[in-house]
Amino acid sequence: MTHDKPIQRAALPIPDLAYTGTVTYDATDPDTHFPPIRDVEPPEGAPNVLVILIDDCGFGASSTFGGPIDTPNFDRIAAAGLKYTRFHTTAICSPTRAALLSGRNHHTVGMGGITEIATSAPGYSSVRPNNCAPLAETLKLNGYNTAQFGKCHEVPVWQTSPVGPFNQWPSPGGGFEYFYGFIGGETNQWYPAIYDGITPVEPWGTPEEGYHFMGDMTDKAIAWTRQQKALAPNRPFFTYFAPGATHAPHHVPAEWADKYKGKFDQGWDALREETFARQKALGVVPEGATLTTRSEGIPAWDEMSDELKPVLARQMEVYAGFLAYTDHHVGRLLDAYEALGILDDTLVYAIIGDNGASAEGTMRGTTNEYFLLNHAEALETEQFLIDHKDDLGTPQSYNHYAIGWAHAMDTPYQWTKQVASHWGGTRNGTVVSWPNGIAARGEIRNQFAHCIDVAPTVLEAAGIPEPSTVNGVTQRPYEGTSMLYSFNDADAPEQHETQYFEMLGNRAIYHKGWTAVAKHKFPWLASDHGLDDDVWELYNVEEDWTQAHDLAAEHPDRLAHLQRLFLVQAARFNVLPMDIRSAERFNDDLAGRPTLIKGTTQMLYPGMKRLSEGSAINIKNKSYTVTAQLTVPEAGVDGVIVVQGGAFGGWSVYTVGSVLKFAYNVLGVTLYTITADEPLSAGDHEIRAHFAYDGGGLGKGGTVTLFSDDAEIGSGRVENTVPLVFSLDETVDVGLDSASPVSTDYEATGNGFTGQIAWVRIDIGDDDHSHLESDDHRFQVAMIRQ
Repeated sequence: MTHDKPIQRAALPIPDLAYTGTVTYDATDPDTHFPPIRDVEPPEGAPNVLVILIDDCGFGASSTFGGPIDTPNFDRIAAAGLKYTRFHTTAICSPTRAALLSGRNHHTVGMGGITEIATSAPGYSSVRPNNCAPLAETLKLNGYNTAQFGKCHEVPVWQTSPVGPFNQWPSPGGGFEYFYGFIGGETNQWYPAIYDGITPVEPWGTPEEGYHFMGDMTDKAIAWTRQQKALAPNRPFFTYFAPGATHAPHHVPAEWADKYKGKFDQGWDALREETFARQKALGVVPEGATLTTRSEGIPAWDEMSDELKPVLARQMEVYAGFLAYTDHHVGRLLDAYEALGILDDTLVYAIIGDNGASAEGTMRGTTNEYFLLNHAEALETEQFLIDHKDDLGTPQSYNHYAIGWAHAMDTPYQWTKQVASHWGGTRNGTVVSWPNGIAARGEIRNQFAHCIDVAPTVLEAAGIPEPSTVNGVTQRPYEGTSMLYSFNDADAPEQHETQYFEMLGNRAIYHKGWTAVAKHKFPWLASDHGLDDDVWELYNVEEDWTQAHDLAAEHPDRLAHLQRLFLVQAARFNVLPMDIRSAERFNDDLAGRPTLIKGTTQMLYPGMKRLSEGSAINIKNKSYTVTAQLTVPEAGVDGVIVVQGGAFGGWSVYTVGSVLKFAYNVLGVTLYTITADEPLSAGDHEIRAHFAYDGGGLGKGGTVTLFSDDAEIGSGRVENTVPLVFSLDETVDVGLDSASPVSTDYEATGNGFTGQIAWVRIDIGDDDHSHLESDDHRFQVAMIRQ
């Protein structure tokens, strides 16, 4: 009698065992016998896993945690399981995601900041060490199917081009067998920059045809799940569902925003009071808790002008619609699970925010955040905001709400996203359900938890040990604590007793019911002093739930003990040296990270597209020439030759009726178009568009001259230019303009070049004013986008 040996899962991949039985000469010999082929399978009873991570959503936003925005599907998850009231993130995007998916602290896996400000220091490199295999890889090597949908902001910026390397992309390097989503901090929800695996793809339609990325990614997640269960019904899956919502731009169908008309006219101060009362009624904050005062630097609602208040209210209506719309699509996914009969056997985590609400939209909000990224806020006057109120949330905007709303969305806590020192930056409401594994229904859990706890929880629920080696590399142990102990015991003693926080110098330590915290900088300003000048605060958070009463003066010894503990943890987990620089970290050379594009020339070829700004030569604030070798058919030619950016900033070389044109879009406000005097004739041509920069600083104008085969065919002026950032999501494309169009001369679709393009070349310089002024990174953007 033979017995199957237990599978040893500590070393991954699980080693193949050699056959040691009898080998016959002839397969027809009756002694011929081999065991059947078996795929690796997870332990019996391992559940499906769905992890939902919402973007830039504060504790006080969703109705599930007392907020003003209806989230019936988050409520649905909570009713089937648990609400965690003391679940924490890292205060910013990339670090939370890297920690969540690895089970280790964000500095341990090299993600001490967003990828765009990575440095060569181990805790800040944005490169995940190979001794920290992600959860998805561990599950896949134990027989799970794995898929990710939505946002991925963990790929090092120099690895985001079509040539990779792809070892930190979700698929193949991140352990996910399938990926459908976008790479980077944000995307235009109406015109997203989507990848299917590592292949760039275009949306199925336009906004006018009903397209929105939130619905699209949900459709893909539902289709993938149906196929997976149709073909492998007994194999569990791990799905990571990470919308770009509710990160700016706040894009949402108007009917969803309109549901909240008039509901925020009272302003952000009154809204905090209303939310706090609901939170106490729900029991997600204790009855005796204190509502913290408005954080320093944030204006009172009554300080805002009466003329602007309707615009501000509309900003919040749009944001509310965006979150409600997101919750609706989460509900569609849950409905699909229920229809497949798998919802009860799925461990669902819904983490409502990867950090606190975002205070990156200025005191008045914005219709286009590229004003902020290019330090061009002066263009967006109060009257401009009033005139463009109805654009908010539509394809005509790239909007963000005012800082006062962000603070209200973090009720009852101090501060916002980026501020890792206080709960407003790090505490996010989280709901968990698993009907077949959690007996509780609709209960609250108050044990301290952190995003690094999710991975060990999933492994314990699945009966899978934490691996000691993966792909031959000895693994660093998980740094999180499984939350499974609290699933069926509301009174279980807290097991995650110590946790550090650090982001951009804002830092804190939690230890056994106390927090010592130091806010270093405001979210909307760069650092202006040294770390040693920071003032530390002390809170007894077992009694003072919201960090409202600073006890530093009363307990100096305890504060000193916690400050030392922070330093111990910081040394242990790669936090040191803390890096409070901002502009300097956008300079590749100063930061010590690789640069993909070097030199003063870049060649492009037909079919090349989705090249991010980091994958393209920098033409801003300098002279440059765009040259292309074309073949014009006898019937004439239309379409885009080469483009960078989109409707909120960029440039394009294209033809209309065989007439060569150059368009320069300045932040969606001014569109300059230079048109050739006569059409191109049929045949081969080398066309050029030369931009002679005026010089004299950043964002200045220049003269554009168009050539065909060395003959000048047109010229004109561009009076001002984009100084720092064209787009975080729109790209360089050859032969078409994907996503939103730079020029109003052509549509968002069907703008492909109808002739033939042999090549395109971009050359920097060859002009008296080509001294690369934008390479002085003292002027680089210091506003951090996550």
